[in-house]
Amino acid sequence: MDMTAPDFWNDNETAQTKLKFQKQLKTKVEKYEALLNKAEEIEGLVEMALMDSDDSFEAEVSESYDALEASYDKLLLETLLKGDYDANNAILSIHAGSGGTDAQDWAAMLLRMYKRWGEQHGYTVKTLDLQDDTEAGIKSVSLMFEGLNAYGFLKSEKGVHRIVRISPYDASGKRHTSFSSVDVMPEIDDSVAIDINPMDLRIDTFRSSGSGGQHVNTTDSAVRITHIPTGVVTACQTERSQISNRETAMKMLKSKLIELKEREHKDRIEDLAGDYSQITWGSQIRSYVFHPYNLVKDHRTGAEMGNIQAVMDGEIDLFIDAYLKEASNSELKSNTQ
Repeated sequence: MDMTAPDFWNDNETAQTKLKFQKQLKTKVEKYEALLNKAEEIEGLVEMALMDSDDSFEAEVSESYDALEASYDKLLLETLLKGDYDANNAILSIHAGSGGTDAQDWAAMLLRMYKRWGEQHGYTVKTLDLQDDTEAGIKSVSLMFEGLNAYGFLKSEKGVHRIVRISPYDASGKRHTSFSSVDVMPEIDDSVAIDINPMDLRIDTFRSSGSGGQHVNTTDSAVRITHIPTGVVTACQTERSQISNRETAMKMLKSKLIELKEREHKDRIEDLAGDYSQITWGSQIRSYVFHPYNLVKDHRTGAEMGNIQAVMDGEIDLFIDAYLKEASNSELKSNTQ
């Protein structure tokens, strides 16, 4: 179990950072101790069954063991989350791609899938920005997943997602292929110092298009921030005031720039240049086929599931687990070469 302090611990040793790290360690220890207690309970049941030659304990022991094994596998998977920001909250964004109305409907389906996954795993899911369409679906959405290891798990979802189905918007009943992109970044708190030149920012305000505070649709409370050197754009319109929306959009921007700096192996934010506003289109990470058969397949790991409805209801752990194990194996191979 990885209990190493983050790299920024010595650089920005604040009370907030210490408290957060201590809570993370406490949670890990509590999960480990819970496993030990459960194992001892099962051992006690087995001893009782052997002493009394009682087969009635068999079903209870089997059920308890299966639950213990599942908890163990989950805790073992968490040990693969060793990145500096894996324990952080996650900001997940979905953008409808090529495919018109079908793509926007597909983006809405992904939104539901991720919200279901978050709820099933005890994460608090908040909508930061939502651009819906008057006809159907959504153009884009940004969500905040609050809870331990949210980024560590959801980082596997970054990429292009493809759907193949009979379009409900095509009267001829033809099969359509649509795409939506998913971007994931860790939420960065104030303990991490980020130097952004104000001259590199363009800040626009506009009227919120969705439900929210009492001033929505009557004042320009929504905020969009563009980082000019990289082309990164973040927006927020769900808070009641322009000030709150600006703070949230700025936090999203900082998180994205940190994620880019880590990915590009740059020393400074200023070293980043280029258009990072969209994930590169061209190769999808996962396909969701509704017709002529039912199958969800991850093209990076080969993991697949035939119960597509379960996947759309949020059961995506199979793909997340496979990605983390594949990434860990790749890292181990590179370290041994």
